[in-house]
Amino acid sequence: MVDAKGRNMKCLTFLLMLPESVKSKSSKGSKKGSPSSSSKLPPVCYEIITLKTKKKKKMAAEIFPTKKPASVATVQQYQQQNLNNNNTIQCCNWQGLYTTIRERNAVMFNNELMADVRFVVGQSGGTERLPGHKYVLAVGSSVFHAMFYGELAEDKDEIRIPDVEPPAFLAMLKYIYCDEIDLSADTVLATLYAAKKYIVPHLARACVNFLETSLSAKNACILLSQSCLFEEPDLTQRCWEVIDAQAELALKSEGFCDIDTQTLECILRRETLNAKEIVVFEAALSWAEAECQRREMNTTIDNKRKVLGQAVYLIRIPTMGLDDFANGAAQSGVLTLNETNDIFLWYTAAKKPELQFVCQPRKGLTPQKCHRFQSCAYRSNQWRYRGRCDSIQFAVDKRVFIAGFGLYGSSCGSAEYTAKIELKRQGVVLGTNLSKYFSGGSSNTFPVWFEYPVQIEPDTFYTASVVLDGNELSYFGQEGMTEVQCGKVTFQFQCSSDSTNGTGVQGGQIPELIFYA
Repeated sequence: MVDAKGRNMKCLTFLLMLPESVKSKSSKGSKKGSPSSSSKLPPVCYEIITLKTKKKKKMAAEIFPTKKPASVATVQQYQQQNLNNNNTIQCCNWQGLYTTIRERNAVMFNNELMADVRFVVGQSGGTERLPGHKYVLAVGSSVFHAMFYGELAEDKDEIRIPDVEPPAFLAMLKYIYCDEIDLSADTVLATLYAAKKYIVPHLARACVNFLETSLSAKNACILLSQSCLFEEPDLTQRCWEVIDAQAELALKSEGFCDIDTQTLECILRRETLNAKEIVVFEAALSWAEAECQRREMNTTIDNKRKVLGQAVYLIRIPTMGLDDFANGAAQSGVLTLNETNDIFLWYTAAKKPELQFVCQPRKGLTPQKCHRFQSCAYRSNQWRYRGRCDSIQFAVDKRVFIAGFGLYGSSCGSAEYTAKIELKRQGVVLGTNLSKYFSGGSSNTFPVWFEYPVQIEPDTFYTASVVLDGNELSYFGQEGMTEVQCGKVTFQFQCSSDSTNGTGVQGGQIPELIFYA
């Protein structure tokens, strides 16, 4: 094609089929008797349109600019409406508000629009009726695919799901529709159950990760029970690590009373349980009382013994101190008279009777020590205290449990020290204790323990502090290291602003961190 000035032009030619209305107007202006007017073929009109083009090719997005995407507030508004089951779409062209298929699918979450199945979720008396879209659900779950499109697919408009809680089912639907994971401490276990039931593995993994990061002595026992039920070996291992290291806290928690009998027996059988046996015994009695209530039985001594069953023999009563046994287990009423007599004989007689109870003490956990100094020294005018604080910050790359500190003692003969130790994270006190230790004048370190081991999360700095009262002169560390490898755990050290007595990375007090890993 040549323009008015004789220049060659590139062209695009389109053959367009015009609407019937256009054809009718065109035919009125045509001459009578023309071939087109007498044809029996359907009336169709064609028109040739030629567009000038530039040398540079344009993309479709440039030729046909898209509408502005929906604002974040609009998307959140629809999602909130859906969560509230107030899901009437006000805009007739709502599809045009969203730029991605994910956003458009998100609009359909918990929405009656085009829903072709309904779920009645929850137990009787607390059910919720939730809409669903078979295609979306089948794309997100192989169980839903088999349910709706498999060989044995059921053609039901309403499906009852009594074993899943409505908030957990909604959390799973939100992941399938919106590709969003919304978990909370109250619903994560139920959501994990739903994700396992409907085989949504990525959501299940997110639930496990959430549980692992929120794992503590307060919930470790109940999570152990659930992890075994869900067959999550990694979560089970993490639970055991917490229960072993912080056994007394875990056994005294409310969650311990909620575990099933099988989990109770696993814990009582645990060889590495780091707890006094009297604490184990008292925890078992608390569980037995809760179990009586669950079975709607009177909480009598006989019934407690009945619900404990053979698990009572997993408590290593003969390994208790004599005072703990005489003032605790022997007077609890849970043991029979013959059992009480035999255990007393076990403590005192040369010829010990045979017992059904395990008589060997638990091995517990072996504490490890992180030494941060390569040498120690003393001088005639160092190391002095006078009520000032020695402090250091540290971080680890794996979860550990700090049980206490190793401290230096007197450099000029025997002396007794009073030590107040403290462990903080971002100013919040996690553990503290006041105790005494005796130093004989050697350069050895002396352990000072917290009442309970403190759980330390990876990649976060914690502050270890001590205020000593005793002999003015003591040993101090030298040639400190900023990074120390202890088995599979790496410790990093940095100076603390809480330190007012000279302790830092290179030298000072707190030469050791005692921990379980």
